[in-house]
Amino acid sequence: MDSVNTLFLFGGSLLALSILASRLSSLFGVPLLLIFLALGMLVGEDGLLGIEFDNYPLAFLIGNLALALILLDGGLRTRLKTFRVGFKPALSLATIGVFLTSGIVGLFATWLLDLTPAEGLLVGAIVGSTDAAAVFSMLSGQGVNLNERVGATLEIESGTNDPMAIFLTLTLVALLTGEIGGPLDTLGMFVNQFGLGLAVGVGAGWLIARLLSWLDLAPGLYSLLTLGLGLCVFGVTSALGGSGFLAIYLTGLMIGNRPGRHLNFILPVHDGFAWLSQIGLFLVLGLLVSPREMLSYALPGAALSFVLIFLARPLAVVLAIKPFFRFRWREVIFIAWVGLRGAVPIVLAIFPVIGGVENAAVYFNIAFFAVLMSLLVQGGTLSLVARWTRVQIPPRVTPNRRGPLGVLPENDYEMFVYQVENDALEDVPIRLLRFPSGALISALFRQRTMLHPKGSTRLRLGDVLCVIGRSADLPALNRLFNGDARLKQERAFFGTFTLDGQALMRDVADAYGLTLSPGEHEMTLGEFMSLRVGGHPVIGDDVDWHGIHWVVSEMQGNRVTRVGLRLY
Repeated sequence: MDSVNTLFLFGGSLLALSILASRLSSLFGVPLLLIFLALGMLVGEDGLLGIEFDNYPLAFLIGNLALALILLDGGLRTRLKTFRVGFKPALSLATIGVFLTSGIVGLFATWLLDLTPAEGLLVGAIVGSTDAAAVFSMLSGQGVNLNERVGATLEIESGTNDPMAIFLTLTLVALLTGEIGGPLDTLGMFVNQFGLGLAVGVGAGWLIARLLSWLDLAPGLYSLLTLGLGLCVFGVTSALGGSGFLAIYLTGLMIGNRPGRHLNFILPVHDGFAWLSQIGLFLVLGLLVSPREMLSYALPGAALSFVLIFLARPLAVVLAIKPFFRFRWREVIFIAWVGLRGAVPIVLAIFPVIGGVENAAVYFNIAFFAVLMSLLVQGGTLSLVARWTRVQIPPRVTPNRRGPLGVLPENDYEMFVYQVENDALEDVPIRLLRFPSGALISALFRQRTMLHPKGSTRLRLGDVLCVIGRSADLPALNRLFNGDARLKQERAFFGTFTLDGQALMRDVADAYGLTLSPGEHEMTLGEFMSLRVGGHPVIGDDVDWHGIHWVVSEMQGNRVTRVGLRLY
């Protein structure tokens, strides 16, 4: 068999095996990215197939390409409305947090590995940033439904903290190889990384988003055009000395927040691109490492990982967000714990190898060990810590499937598919359902047979309804089809009773025998909750007042619309 066919056979088999092995993640709770990494090591030079792979430039190229695609997809799926509560703390974590984490780990590495201060700080810079691929896949893969404040902060941080880590790594590599200029050159490099990344990413993303909404292309071409233009943005920004990673993330953010039918064709394809990038990246990095060589760094690697997980990251998070933003301590603890390291530190560890830094193997193996420990310790306990810190909110009912009708270029009608699981809807005529005025039932399936629904048609458990409506109708539809199991979860979390956010506090106080402070009598309940929570309230925020937990259960923009009363 010639080398080309061997490559196809090997690559296809490894890709298929990685996808099939991903089932182990849901069955046994093993972090998914760790499975991909382990498969790469399994077929590597110390594994079953003994494949020798030490092409660092190729691995660096694959790593940059994969990270660019992952960040583009992350930007496409990040909603600008999450910036309301997550942008400022995420920016603080992406800059101050990375700097502090790198410094603390660097000081310990200097002492533990007997390195010079510059060499120790380079170790800290390499492992200083969280990884978008790890954070995005862990949160979605384990079904952790975080409150908006915590989830938005983590997602935006992981998508924007690479520039600081890259800046620190490049600066220290240049220092160790004698290629660095004076302080002004370093400052110029810092401004270029962030300034150009921000300017090019937002500007190019704005133009690309409008181009995509204006063009009339075959459905399959929208995603390819987005990919091509996104990589152009990455390349141009990097060539100018800016952060291509920040630019492509912001490009995706601008595209994803421009409404239009093109998004319905782009998002599913780029989800596949992101998964392919994660699998390929971790397989290649697994091939690159030598387990026997890595074992010689096991003790210092474990010690530095312990410092990173239990000291550097928590301390950096506390100092970066607690003095400036209104986060509760349990939220801070969870954010500190979800400092997941993934492919980024390993890719950054290739910089010293390519740059010709002495003892480059130290940086690579320490980074690899830190990633393994992070995925095992932090990734493996993510859902447990989320429950313990109470940053989860109950999952709401969503359509089993949804898709655009392609009738209108913007704010298009969609088909929402629901299954009747709520006992309260059993034997209820359709005409009595509290449907949004702009939605209607187009089809009803019962035991795989399509019925033509009428107002007198009575629903049965297990019926499948096809509803035509707009995205604005979703909250009302989701509440209507909320099943008993989810209703019980919601009532346990939000409380059995809920009050309108527009209710006046004087009326609430009279009804429940509460004592108000001066100035609170004319407030609405929603305004009162916003005041007590501080900053921007999110669903799940609670206030312990007069022996009752008052819980924000619904919001519309920045306004609290419903508040639950939980008596324990």
